[in-house]
Amino acid sequence: MSRIFVTGGSGRLGRSVVAGLAEAGHQVISVDRDALPAELLPAGVEQETADLLAPGEALRLIRNARPDAVIHLAAIAVPFSAPEDVIFATNTRLAFAVISAATELAVPKIVTASSPTVLGYGSPAGWLPPSFPLNELTPPRPWNAYALSKLIAEQTVQMFAAAQGEKLRYAAFRPCFVISPEEWEGAPTQQGHTLAERLADPALSAPALFNYVDARDVAEFLDLLLDKMDSIPNGETFFVGAADALATAPLSELMPRFLPGSDAISAALTGTSPAFSIHKAQELLGWQPRRSWRTELKSTLNDETSTLVTAGSGAKETS
Repeated sequence: MSRIFVTGGSGRLGRSVVAGLAEAGHQVISVDRDALPAELLPAGVEQETADLLAPGEALRLIRNARPDAVIHLAAIAVPFSAPEDVIFATNTRLAFAVISAATELAVPKIVTASSPTVLGYGSPAGWLPPSFPLNELTPPRPWNAYALSKLIAEQTVQMFAAAQGEKLRYAAFRPCFVISPEEWEGAPTQQGHTLAERLADPALSAPALFNYVDARDVAEFLDLLLDKMDSIPNGETFFVGAADALATAPLSELMPRFLPGSDAISAALTGTSPAFSIHKAQELLGWQPRRSWRTELKSTLNDETSTLVTAGSGAKETS
């Protein structure tokens, strides 16, 4: 059992991470500007409300908590949800404040959240990767403040890893489009659509390249990552996603419709294959996502989408 300090613990992903780590037997300290209501706070979780951008606040809180690990999730989590300069300043300052404080206090394991958006998909100038599936070697080409701030968060842990050598362990992870447990029951997603709507109309999931991950699978990934950090290379970055795509037809058929010029490179995305590879997490950590829209959403789908699910991954969609 470890003491784990989680920033952003009241957020969409943070709630599941805090709950999952607590369920796994860890002592969890959740830190956020907004407190979770008592009825939503898992048993045994300590909660602190704080502004981590205030000078010295991250250092004070981590020193008081004396954690074995820090997981940094706190950020403005939606691109263009604030002015670009605010997103960039907030996210980069938060990452540096938390990671540098944890380093100064010699916390043994330090992890930061990044984002698949660092790759640059959706750029108004056009974007095509060298190949599919996308992986950690795909060149990043961020085109907005949110994506750039997340790439800088990755580079921040790599900088400290380079300076610390093997004394402290660092990692970053890129969670795909996060689905929280209530969204399987019909609550709107981050973009305002339900999951059934996103499946019925592929144009809704296409901007994110049909990627997704269950927030509880992210919590299990982080639990495993912390356990394995001493035995893997320092400063690694991982994609964390579902083992399939958020689509009822193969991406080899769908991707060329929404990503012009991708016909040849999309041919590899047959069956239920996602656009983002999780091979690195599977190989280095032995992690495997346990949840899929096919198992989690089926009971709440409307009749039209249920027919698509029953027909399987090769079903044709109508827009």
